[in-house]
Amino acid sequence: MGFPGEADGVRGASSSPGQPRGTQEQLTHPPREARRAPRALPHGSTDQSPGNPGPLAEVAQALADAFLTADDWSRPALTAVGYDAIGVERAIVGLAVGAALDAYPRAPSDAPRQLARVLAAAPRLQSAYAARDPRVRPVRILARPVGAVRAGRSVDSPLLVDTVPELARALDLTVGHLLWLADPGGWNRRPDASSALHHYGYAWIPRGGRTPRLIEKPKPLLRRTQRLLLDGLLGALPVHDAAHGFVAGRSAVTGAAEHVGRQVVVTVDLTAFFASVTAGSVFGVFRTAGFAEPVARVLTGLCTARVPVHALRTMPDGGSVEHRFALRQALRLPHLPQGAPSSPVLANLSLRHLDARLAGLAAASGATYTRYADDLTFSGDDHFAGSVDGFLRAVGRIVVEQGHTINQAKTRVRRRGRRQSVTGIVVNERVAPGRAEHDRLKAILHNCAVHGPQGQNRAGHPDFRAHLEGRITWMMQLNPERGARLRAVFERIEWG
Repeated sequence: MGFPGEADGVRGASSSPGQPRGTQEQLTHPPREARRAPRALPHGSTDQSPGNPGPLAEVAQALADAFLTADDWSRPALTAVGYDAIGVERAIVGLAVGAALDAYPRAPSDAPRQLARVLAAAPRLQSAYAARDPRVRPVRILARPVGAVRAGRSVDSPLLVDTVPELARALDLTVGHLLWLADPGGWNRRPDASSALHHYGYAWIPRGGRTPRLIEKPKPLLRRTQRLLLDGLLGALPVHDAAHGFVAGRSAVTGAAEHVGRQVVVTVDLTAFFASVTAGSVFGVFRTAGFAEPVARVLTGLCTARVPVHALRTMPDGGSVEHRFALRQALRLPHLPQGAPSSPVLANLSLRHLDARLAGLAAASGATYTRYADDLTFSGDDHFAGSVDGFLRAVGRIVVEQGHTINQAKTRVRRRGRRQSVTGIVVNERVAPGRAEHDRLKAILHNCAVHGPQGQNRAGHPDFRAHLEGRITWMMQLNPERGARLRAVFERIEWG
């Protein structure tokens, strides 16, 4: 039983449109015949040219491609193109047509690979294929008709294109350069540290006993490409109303203002935020935006990364064994790199489902929910204050189900009468800067002015000057007098 506020449709919603109910994005265990069939091929016949017998996965892909060229999504039309693809194999084609129509009410024109996986996973089709002796009656792929794969239109953007070559042109790249940057073969992770194939520079930031942070800084060509995606597409995609970080017109101040004057304020921190956003989640963002599968996969490659072994080996000390292990495991897999310009917005977009579930949970509990990057905040009055423990257990379950982890050591429950703060902003009676945050920023600016900024960027911000200006602007919003004094110190810094 779910906690109040979690609608069934919200808990079970897919992050990628068009996926049929009851299927998975990837088959964990391929059907037995898909492993056995290649042994039945004539010696040396491993290609997929017309006339060669294929394993079920290949037959399913051929039928999926054929089905998407049909004049309409009906049994007669699908049967006809199925016969064109593999011959008059009535049982195989009939079962494949039935599986396609059962799974999809209309043609999944932008998802040929997903359709193929659905066909290959259909139990009756698997049984019929396994019952055939491939040495006597092989299923031969006679033709591979491929129809146009079209993108939907979720926003008006010149980057929302139908094909990989069109995407390359829109990004001012050759197809070869685009695929090199997207790294579909995982080449970036394999070479040694000196290889030019690496698209990122890596810098570990120690954090005083806590788990260190890895900054993954894209090299110029990839950074330019990610910036084009951010400015030309990602920034126009809608994020959840609860998200206040990296959103135009919202900020830490607007997020904190939602929690002013409450009986209790609860703050929760997510562990390894960017590293925990997987390539599958990013792929779902691009599919939801309207991109067809082939283009969405290339875009996912452009915006995610796997950290090479040599960079993982240089991880400095700090943090618990469990947190260090979890971070290394996440960094080994494709994830959002912290340091790429596209990552903050993609993180917001990929957490849209988490935000929806937590907002629903909060509303049902008489609370307010906001998120600034990896900082989750909930607040409410007397009714909510009396149910915080059970509420936090429900939050923890939802966060885990959505693929993230809570840093339990940083969870805070602050009741009225104590200092209540959200992302460093005091919210007891009005939004006001926390004294510690003001003092930290004042010290950094003073050291930059006296000793130069080169040695003060201990957190590894890609654009340290812009980072400081942003913090000063934030301080001026909260306290104009203090902000003006900090601005005067900033103006004395010599940037060289």
